[in-house]
Amino acid sequence: MAPQVQSQPLLGLNVIKGDLNDLSPAVRDFVEESAKLCQPASIHICDGSEEENRQILSLMEEQGMIKRLHKYQNCWLARTDPRDVARVESKTVIVTPEQRETIPMAKNGESQLGRWLSEKEFEKASNTRFPECMKGRTMYLIPFSMGPVGSPLSRIGVQLTDSPYVVASMRIMTRMGTAVLEALGEGQFVKCLHSVGCPLPLKKPLVNNWPCNPELILVAHIPQRKEIVSFGSGYGGNSLLGKKCFALRIASRMAKDEGWLAEHMLILRVTNPQGQKKYMAAAFPSACGKTNMAMMRPALPGWRVQCVGDDIAWMRFDGQGVPLVYEAFDWQHGVFIGASMRSEATAAAEHKGKVIMHDPFAMRPFFGYNFGRYLSHWLSMEHRPNSRLPKIFHVNWFRKDQKNNFLWPGFGENSRVLEWMFRRIKGEDCAKLSPLGLIPADGALNLQGLSNMDTDQLFSIERQFWEAEINEIRKYFEEQVSNDLPSDVANQLLQLEQRIRLL
Repeated sequence: MAPQVQSQPLLGLNVIKGDLNDLSPAVRDFVEESAKLCQPASIHICDGSEEENRQILSLMEEQGMIKRLHKYQNCWLARTDPRDVARVESKTVIVTPEQRETIPMAKNGESQLGRWLSEKEFEKASNTRFPECMKGRTMYLIPFSMGPVGSPLSRIGVQLTDSPYVVASMRIMTRMGTAVLEALGEGQFVKCLHSVGCPLPLKKPLVNNWPCNPELILVAHIPQRKEIVSFGSGYGGNSLLGKKCFALRIASRMAKDEGWLAEHMLILRVTNPQGQKKYMAAAFPSACGKTNMAMMRPALPGWRVQCVGDDIAWMRFDGQGVPLVYEAFDWQHGVFIGASMRSEATAAAEHKGKVIMHDPFAMRPFFGYNFGRYLSHWLSMEHRPNSRLPKIFHVNWFRKDQKNNFLWPGFGENSRVLEWMFRRIKGEDCAKLSPLGLIPADGALNLQGLSNMDTDQLFSIERQFWEAEINEIRKYFEEQVSNDLPSDVANQLLQLEQRIRLL
C-alpha cells in the first residue's frame, strides 16, 4: 500500500503515514513504548478516510485475507483459521491488585462471573508474548470514538494493531480517524494494544491466509489504568477492542465510578400510530434473539420499530427465559429479575453440548468488576438525584407446549408485546398482579389476527417449576456471589418464594 504522507522517523520509527509530532504527548508516548516492545517494520496513523479504507481493503485482498463478493456492493468475505472463530472466555481476564475487585469469591469451584489475573501473572504472560511480536508488519494507530465525536457522553480510545482487518472493521464499528485525535486533544483515552502474534517471516504457513496464534491467546483488561491488551486472535470481540472489551468491560467500571451504566443491551425506538416515541433497552443472552428483535418488522399496522443499537447500551438516568412478559413491581425487583437470568451457553463459553447457564443481565462474560458490586451499583440508581428510572420488563419468546411446539410465534409478532409495554410506560392501567410481576390484564394484549393462542398457558405460573427455580437461584447466589450479594437482592428472592407459596 503506497504511503500518502511521509514523515521523518522519530526515535528510529519508520512512519509511513501521518506524523507522530502531530499526536498529543500521551498518545505519542503510547505509540513509542509499544513500538519499542513490539518492533513493527512501520507505523501507519489512520485518518479514517475513504481512500485509506480502499487501500486497506486492496491490501487484504492482495494478501488473500478477504475475497470480494460481487453480488453486493462493497461486500467482502473473510475466512478465518478455524481455531480462531469465537470469543474465548477462558483466555479473557481482568487484571486488578485484589481478586475480589474483579469477581466474588465462589464457594465451590471456579467463578462463572469472570476471570482474574494478578498483576504479576499478567506481566509474566505479557512478557512471553509481546516482545518483537510485530516484526515485519505494520503497526496501525486507530484513534476511535465510542459515540459521536465530541459528545460529552462519548469516550475515546486509541488502538495499536498489526491487523489491517481490524482497521477496516473498526472504521465500520466506531467513529475513527483524524477528527477523533482533534477532539481528544490532551484529554484521556483508553489504551488498546493488539497483535495477531505472527511476526514475519512466518514460522509455519497460515490457514486461510488468516494470521493468528491460538495457543497463546490472551485478552486482558486493566481497569485502573484504562488499558486493554490482546494477543493471538484476529476474531471480532478478541481483536476489535472498542467492542466488548472497551464498551462493556472497561466501560462498566468507568460507569460505576461516574454514575451511569454500560450494558449488553439492544436499543429500540418504538413509535405508535399516533407518532409517540419510546426508547427500550433489552438484555438478551447471546443467541437468544437480541439482533432479531433489534431488526424487528412489526406485525401491528401503524407501529414502527427502529434499531438504535443491537448490542451495547450506555445509559444515564438523569432526566435528560416464565410468562410471555411481565413487568417488575419496582426498581429493586427489576434488578433481581436481571440478576436471575439464565440461558443456554454459547460457543464462547467453551462448553460441550447444551448447558443452561446463569447469565445475569446478559453480562456474565463482560463484567469489568465484581458482580456483587455491579448489583449494588444498579440498586444505587434509585437513589441518585434527579433520576428518572425506566420500567423493567421480562420476556420469554421460547415457551413450549407439551408437544414441544412454541406457544408464541415470535419475530414481528413480538411487536404486540412491545405495544403492551408502550402502554404501560405511558401509565395505562392494563396490567394485573401475578406472583412474578405485573402481567397483561385479560384482553390487554392485542392478539387480533392471531389464531389458536393459548393465553392461559402463555401466562401460567407452575408452582413446582418455580420452587425448583428459586432453589437454583439461591444456590447460584450462595456459591457464586456469596458475601458480595446485596441484601436487597437476597430479600427479593425471599419475597418471590413467599408469593410462590401462596399459589
